[in-house]
Amino acid sequence: MHPPSDPLDPLLERWRDAAPPLPEHLTAEVWRRIAAAETPAPYLSLLARIEAAFARPSFAMAFVAACMLLGLFLAEVRISRLQAEHNTQLVQSYLRLIDPLLESATTARNDTAAPQS
Repeated sequence: MHPPSDPLDPLLERWRDAAPPLPEHLTAEVWRRIAAAETPAPYLSLLARIEAAFARPSFAMAFVAACMLLGLFLAEVRISRLQAEHNTQLVQSYLRLIDPLLESATTARNDTAAPQS
């Protein structure tokens, strides 16, 4: 009980046996491309270097993440400064509110202490 023969089997066997012909000078072309990719261009401008750096997805994602973290840090610094200023204003307001009471208590104590002397 053999399964029926598939008509594509002989064609696949022929393709497996015969390797596809390689283009001429394939090895030389591959090595030339590798050398060209490894050799940095000596006269790249600053803008071209920046563009080449941002062309790499890993660098671009790291830059975006760094910018987001810097923005969050600067926002936190600003909020902290605003809260410190607000707390200072609250303390000054509280002292202005209490100061008349302290002055009247001090003068009353001085007035009662003066006749005894």
